[in-house]
Amino acid sequence: MRTSLLELFTSEGCSSCPPADRWLSGLRAQTGTPQRLVPLAFHVDYWNQLGWVDRFAKPAYSTRQYWIAGVTRARTVYTPQFVLDGRDWRPARTGYPEARNDREAAAQLHLELRPADAGRLEVRGEALLRTPREDAQVFLALYENNLTSRIEAGENAGKLLRHDYVVRELVGPFRLPASGASAFQHRFILGTDWKRDDLGVSAFVQNAATAEVFQALQRPACKSQGNF
Repeated sequence: MRTSLLELFTSEGCSSCPPADRWLSGLRAQTGTPQRLVPLAFHVDYWNQLGWVDRFAKPAYSTRQYWIAGVTRARTVYTPQFVLDGRDWRPARTGYPEARNDREAAAQLHLELRPADAGRLEVRGEALLRTPREDAQVFLALYENNLTSRIEAGENAGKLLRHDYVVRELVGPFRLPASGASAFQHRFILGTDWKRDDLGVSAFVQNAATAEVFQALQRPACKSQGNF
């Protein structure tokens, strides 16, 4: 069955973002992580010039948000923004999205996570499209839970913000050949302040032309393997 990718584009410098961050963390607090749903929080960097530098933000995450906006012909980007399987999504209207995945996935994913040493995490995987096509690509995201920041400036000055599913690194795309089957691997270099017990890896197969997500998979770093 299909598993959805739910992306939150957020920033510690945006006063509207903490409620969205709490909502995303609530997915984990309720049931661990809802089945058929892979949440990820991408901290964008375009707020960094407005009083507070978000330590989790990277230009690549802003670029990803702009790319999705471009291929979906959105008029603008904003924070907080939820994107469900490549399309803008509003949780206040429709509630939790996991119930929508009652159809067969267009792709299969397999992941193996192996600690290489104290500061590295080896990821190996395979992707298989049910119908061969030339516009599919695979991404890997290393994320961390149970993060906090004391904000000292900007719109959220004085607040203690808590975060889950924060993307530490995004790797890809790994292009799938026309045959629809491919193996991929990557070795993540872990930051000295990253907590291994709170780390995990997500993989997702996405249409390079439309941003549609064919399948997603998420595994905590403490588990060695998994597939879907």
